[in-house]
Amino acid sequence: MRQDFTLRKRAILGGVILLVVADVALAVYSWQLASAPHTPQQQFDVEVKQHDLLKADIKRAQDIRDKIPSIQKDCDQFEQSLFSAKSGYSSVSAELEGIAKKAGIQLEDLASKQTEIASRHLAEVSIDVTVNGDYKSVIHFLNGVQRSNNQYEVETLSLASENANQSPTGVLRVAVHLKTYFRTSS
Repeated sequence: MRQDFTLRKRAILGGVILLVVADVALAVYSWQLASAPHTPQQQFDVEVKQHDLLKADIKRAQDIRDKIPSIQKDCDQFEQSLFSAKSGYSSVSAELEGIAKKAGIQLEDLASKQTEIASRHLAEVSIDVTVNGDYKSVIHFLNGVQRSNNQYEVETLSLASENANQSPTGVLRVAVHLKTYFRTSS
């Protein structure tokens, strides 16, 4: 009698497990049917949309490929517009001094450090300079640097330390860190 009850219990448990598995399988099948297009027209519309997207991707890729020579020409022209490494330091110093003079400020502590970019035949030059002047003059100097025909990146500006006894009231002392680039070969 005990064995009949155990056998019946296992049979019922197996039947319940089989029903749960069948229920899950039918739920997955029903979900797939609900998410897929039902009519041939809906299927066709989905395929046309996918075709149009792929066609647009191909057109964009062809446009990019067609523009590569123009982009390369612009890059070469930009690189040729940079100062040569041989004369760059004096040209940059003269230009920054000219911008400072026009803005009515003084340049101090002009220092530079060069880092080679061998893969592009360029050198990145970090320039640190301290400027002294009133707020308006400092702004005119920064505008002059930004409007220069040469490539300058102003990275940081910070108020430089100054002894209170040495400078008149209203004069700012600003440390400017900027970068430019030189051609290392023709």
